[in-house]
Amino acid sequence: MPYASETSLVPIPPPGEDELPHDDGEPMESDRHRKQMLLLIESLDLFWKDRDDVYVSGNMAIYFSELQTMKNDFRGPDVFVVLDTVRRDRKSWVVWQENGRTPDVVIELLSESTESIDRGEKMRIYAKVLRVPEYFLFDPMKNTLEGYLLDMASRAYEPMALNAEGELASQQLGLRLGVRDGLYLGSKGRWLRWLDAEGRVLPTAEEQARAAEEQVRAAEEQVRAAEERSQALAEKLAAYEKRFGPLT
Repeated sequence: MPYASETSLVPIPPPGEDELPHDDGEPMESDRHRKQMLLLIESLDLFWKDRDDVYVSGNMAIYFSELQTMKNDFRGPDVFVVLDTVRRDRKSWVVWQENGRTPDVVIELLSESTESIDRGEKMRIYAKVLRVPEYFLFDPMKNTLEGYLLDMASRAYEPMALNAEGELASQQLGLRLGVRDGLYLGSKGRWLRWLDAEGRVLPTAEEQARAAEEQVRAAEEQVRAAEERSQALAEKLAAYEKRFGPLT
């Protein structure tokens, strides 16, 4: 650790999130990539809205060594999840400020310009330096999904096997990842989605609102149907009494 001067024994603390650049400096490859990133983050944040011990973010700088902060040559993950932490706003993830905590799950969205890095240098750092237990790769244009589990002994990733539905399980989160048709921020298509243990998609705020509206419409339709049945019964009763007299 550096010191304030040659004669001083007071160490200069390493920079924190307030001093370090908080953007990883790389824009998303396309609008599709950006929306896919936001979809994964938003739906997981909503699913865990009542928890304060998890952190979900993306396209954010992660700092894991002082040498790296000087070189500033590592780009943050597209999506990452940290468990057993404090849920609060952050400018960047600084490992030495987070009691050594590193991501439990990382998702990278592949593109032609980043695929070699995501499969190469990033994969090496996630395995050997940050020791991320689960690493997922998804191509939003081709809708291809891959997953890797970290072997702690060798600090190398081993491929996960897709299930019969083409999904991958996250043991760390107790969830699954699968591709589903949907509409997000005005774009229709196939999206990578978080799924619960029963295979249900974790909804976005927009989907929750649509579901609530559909429930209201369904309830209103039930009321209208009941009113129509009541009216039809009343008309039949009136016709009967007109012909045969009042019921006693």
